[in-house]
Amino acid sequence: QVQLSESGGGLVQAGDSLRVSCAASGYHFSSYGMGWFRQAPGQEREWVASIDFSGRQTGYADSVKGRFTISRDNAKNTVFLQMNSLKPEDTGVYYCAASRIPKVTPVRSNFGSWGQGTQVTVSS
Repeated sequence: QVQLSESGGGLVQAGDSLRVSCAASGYHFSSYGMGWFRQAPGQEREWVASIDFSGRQTGYADSVKGRFTISRDNAKNTVFLQMNSLKPEDTGVYYCAASRIPKVTPVRSNFGSWGQGTQVTVSS
């Protein structure tokens, strides 16, 4: 059974940095891509970033490109999202998700398992 557990969220000021982590278990983590999504109040969940099974290829939403970095440690079954130059519009619940395929994908239906989410709040 796939289990994903996020940590590292919190309250920060605009311009600050924050790193969220996601620990995975219950499947062969290093064979599949991973992704981060976020959901602001009253809005739909949106894709933020993805990484392939190896960690060598990544993809980002235009809204976070150049500010956020996704990475993974396959030895520790963990994926990270480093968020720099945070803006108030980055506020939301951040979810990690396990992809069903090895490569980078922004397509929500390619993700089969989700964590419980971690709250990130950026004050102006």
